[in-house]
Amino acid sequence: MDCEVRDIIIMGTGPAGYTAAIYTGRANLKPLVIEGFQPGGQLMITTEIENFPGFPEGIRGPELMAKMREQAAKFGAEFKSGSVTEVDLSRSPFCLTLEDGREFFTRSLVIATGANAKWLGIESENRYRGKGVSACATCDGFFFRDCNVFVVGGGDTAMEEALYLTKFASHVTLVHRREEFRASKIMTLRTRKNPKISTMLNEVIDEILGDGQKVTGIRLKNVLTGELAVHPCDGVFLAIGHSPNAQLFKGQLDTDDYGYILTKKSSTETTVPGVFACGDVQDYTYRQAVTAVGTGCMAAVDAERFLESIR
Repeated sequence: MDCEVRDIIIMGTGPAGYTAAIYTGRANLKPLVIEGFQPGGQLMITTEIENFPGFPEGIRGPELMAKMREQAAKFGAEFKSGSVTEVDLSRSPFCLTLEDGREFFTRSLVIATGANAKWLGIESENRYRGKGVSACATCDGFFFRDCNVFVVGGGDTAMEEALYLTKFASHVTLVHRREEFRASKIMTLRTRKNPKISTMLNEVIDEILGDGQKVTGIRLKNVLTGELAVHPCDGVFLAIGHSPNAQLFKGQLDTDDYGYILTKKSSTETTVPGVFACGDVQDYTYRQAVTAVGTGCMAAVDAERFLESIR
């Protein structure tokens, strides 16, 4: 047990968590950062980032995260490996328990645990992730200029991804497992009116095909007949939802219907004073590295002001 009561603990080490660590470190708050099960977050599996300001030639996700971590350490951030398995926000200081039983106490907490894209769960999906398989059109659409791509999903997110991809791809095919899309009528109408988008209903991906280096096609299965068919393509975008990593806070913090932590307007404050949320764990809309960085900064400033108020 670590009996020392910290001023601030940051859960998570994606862009939001590292930014919060940089700012609170510069404020001499000596932040403790719990790295979680995937240090660096989702950007650790991103091959190339071309839309992060300051890197006109682009930068690899792991390299960007390494630079952020180094910067946070420079300003005095302390890092602990491991994942938090239990959080008690009912008392102050708050208590965090790690998987090995270690306990840490803190006056303020920044939650930057992120969200995970939902995947199909097939082996070929992992094999070609970053080689034609993506879960973010905004991040990777540029790499599919003049390509034939498929988007999997039936909600508004899938429609938005498909429409966005028409800026680059020669053709976009929307694949949905049901007879009808569950997206809003206006989004469905927009996609159906777009000449670069076609739809395939009652179909699921049976396999993603490739040559070992990149995606070359997909094999679809009709859910009504069981019939299999191969379709050549250059890329597959999954838009079947995200899962915020907020399960630890269920019953302790208010969340929306999808599990994202709710924060006050123009703030990162949660429903528990001294607890702040930033990045993808509270951002249902944008889910970009640069917006995560912005809310990480906000959380650090909010936490610093909170600590000043209780001294």
